[in-house]
Amino acid sequence: MNLAVVQYILGLLIMLFSIALLPPIGVSLFYDDGSWPAFTYAFVVTLLAGAVIWFPVHTAEKHLRLRDGFLVVASFWIVLGFFGAVPFLMSEAPVMSFTDAVFESVSGLTTTGATVLTGLDQLPKSILYYRQQLQWLGGMGIIVLAVAVLPVLGVGGMSLYRAETPGPAKETKLRPRITQTAFTLWKIYFFMTVACGAAYWAAGMDAFDAISHSFSTVAIGGFSTHDASFGFFEATSENFAAIEMIAVFFMFAAGANFSLHFLVWDRQLFTPKISQYLKDPEFRAYVTVLATVIVITTLYLHAAGEYESWRESIKKGLFQAVSISTTTGFTTANYAAWPGALPVMLLFASFIGGCAGSTGGGMKVIRWLLIFKQGLREVRRLIHPSAEIPIRLSTKAVPPRVVDAVWGFFSVYIVLFGSMMLLLLATGLDQVTAFSAIAACLNNLGPGLGDVAGNFASITDLDKWVCIFAMWLGRLEIFTLFVLFTPAFWQR
Repeated sequence: MNLAVVQYILGLLIMLFSIALLPPIGVSLFYDDGSWPAFTYAFVVTLLAGAVIWFPVHTAEKHLRLRDGFLVVASFWIVLGFFGAVPFLMSEAPVMSFTDAVFESVSGLTTTGATVLTGLDQLPKSILYYRQQLQWLGGMGIIVLAVAVLPVLGVGGMSLYRAETPGPAKETKLRPRITQTAFTLWKIYFFMTVACGAAYWAAGMDAFDAISHSFSTVAIGGFSTHDASFGFFEATSENFAAIEMIAVFFMFAAGANFSLHFLVWDRQLFTPKISQYLKDPEFRAYVTVLATVIVITTLYLHAAGEYESWRESIKKGLFQAVSISTTTGFTTANYAAWPGALPVMLLFASFIGGCAGSTGGGMKVIRWLLIFKQGLREVRRLIHPSAEIPIRLSTKAVPPRVVDAVWGFFSVYIVLFGSMMLLLLATGLDQVTAFSAIAACLNNLGPGLGDVAGNFASITDLDKWVCIFAMWLGRLEIFTLFVLFTPAFWQR
């Protein structure tokens, strides 16, 4: 393992992140909210820390292997959570403890959207903007952006890309060079964000809210600039129905595979190949799952008499179903107080999450699809014990190695989920709160049930650190972080 190149890249990435602390300074000065010194201090500290890490090894050999890539990605996301917390610690409003500041930072960067803050409507604009920006940067992954820069500095990026990109299939490149692939993904991400923000603004949001919510919508993050989340606009906007539908559309789009968006829209802006969406088995499964959750939610709400009209049941059911299923976490209603099995069903839907290669959390649709297909294959094997029955996606047989990896991921996911839930139960949390807190953090969802339905402020510091670890595991899809705890990883 080349620890020198790991240190070299880590220093570069930390210095790169310091640039992200400059826009909040401008926001603070524009709104005159008095928070610019906190961001200025954070910028200086982050830049100098990155330089101190980078300079001693800046002449080291720049050969990056896959194992080094895993270490860079995991260590960077952990270190970034602490540097991202500096503005929260230094700001006069809100006043946050070290644990709360790290929790908020990690929640933003991992696009979880769980928060320990209340009174958002009274917080400085720069702090609100910074939270949204953290989610936007974490959505596609700062590492994917970095692989477009590192080759220029003599560092290959494919090892970082494999470690960072979500989903079981990580070998597909959109372009011949990994730098071009990273740039293509970010170009799609950027233009989707611009389109979302422009649509929000045209529908009646002010410019600040439109930009802020476009960040967290496309990132499938869920942070809002208001305590009532999207429910704020229901009470203040005459065109709330349009805002609602814009959010639903972009949450749905961001939950799909960005590589699939590329295949459809590349050089086809006015004549996109829409049929490519329907040909993709994961996208079809994604639509099927969402449609099923929406229909069940709507029918359940109407049958239970939760809302007076079909129209209101459809609106509330559609928004919450898409938001929770894609692990965004926006709300227009207190879904935790809905009747019967609905809250738990929606929480279960977040375990499926978005597609591989999306900004969504959860286990990813493709993994559940492969598990489902393997279940069907085992039933057929009972009838035809000697038959060779491959698992197929469309017309292609799935390699056994991929199926094994999916089952390995699923097994480790369940074991870690149960272990962390038991830890929360041991600290005194009730079963509903403990279960939903881990589900919300490991799936990068945000809002839970019980005591964490609104925010995570009431749980203990130990509980918050368990949730922070769960958020890291969810963002890095478990194995990228979990592999560091295996002795074989550190052996030559």
